[in-house]
Amino acid sequence: MISLVTRLFTRGEPTLSEASPQDARALAGLHAASFHRGWSDGEFEHLLLDRHVVAHRAMVGRSLVGFIMSRRVLEEAEILSVAVAASRRGKGLARQLLDLHLRRLAGLGARTVFLEVDEGNQPARRLYRRAGFREVGRRSGYYPAGQGSAALILRRDLV
Repeated sequence: MISLVTRLFTRGEPTLSEASPQDARALAGLHAASFHRGWSDGEFEHLLLDRHVVAHRAMVGRSLVGFIMSRRVLEEAEILSVAVAASRRGKGLARQLLDLHLRRLAGLGARTVFLEVDEGNQPARRLYRRAGFREVGRRSGYYPAGQGSAALILRRDLV
């Protein structure tokens, strides 16, 4: 009975943890559903095996509902991708993942974090602005025509 009650009250809350190579297929599926050009299972597996890559996932039961992934080199890190399932967007999950991820990067010695975001992606830009990122550059025409906008280069110092 206690198990049933626990499942009823916790089934909707995501659990955040580090991602591993075993998550490659699920991450690739969510990435493909979130972006114009999704990365393959193999690309994710290769990244997740790299000792310089840090990745966190959000799970509800056995379902992946979000992830964030960075590559760290010395005292700098670059956020490579963030994705949240459509049904979970706008509920603070990306912020939870980002906060956890930035704390982990800082704990690993990263002092500065960079990322690129489509200038037309207002929800992502709002997330990063609220998290203390600031624009430091721009790559015009970076994203394909039709989505056609520049990539904004953002930076946040962790110390």
